[in-house]
Amino acid sequence: MKEIPSQIKNLTAGDLVQVEWTDASIGKSLSNGLGGIDVPVKSWGIYIGVLGQKRRHVILAQNAFRYSDGLYDIDYTAVPVPWTTNATVLAKGHVSGEEAKVLLHSFTINEKAKSETHTLGRCLRQRRLRNH
Repeated sequence: MKEIPSQIKNLTAGDLVQVEWTDASIGKSLSNGLGGIDVPVKSWGIYIGVLGQKRRHVILAQNAFRYSDGLYDIDYTAVPVPWTTNATVLAKGHVSGEEAKVLLHSFTINEKAKSETHTLGRCLRQRRLRNH
């Protein structure tokens, strides 16, 4: 597994950050056979951690919807670590470390629920009911 760059290691959960990375554009052109052109990307958000077993990703929370029971639903960007080119802290401790932990917890719960729903979806079949 590729080593996590020091710029990412120095981020703290709760920091408002900008992560620069390269995405790949794959397409076909009649004029040339070139594909896989790097597309520079900048993403901003609250850094909540690096996750992933096979492929490590920098997780940035971008919108947090707080429910009354203390859980959040979040919109996020997951940037593959090998694709990152730069990480800059824009505001240190923009949200508290405790709130960042809650965001991370909500993220992992939501991801687990999505995967369980996906797994169940393969086992269940919808049938049409006719009453007449």
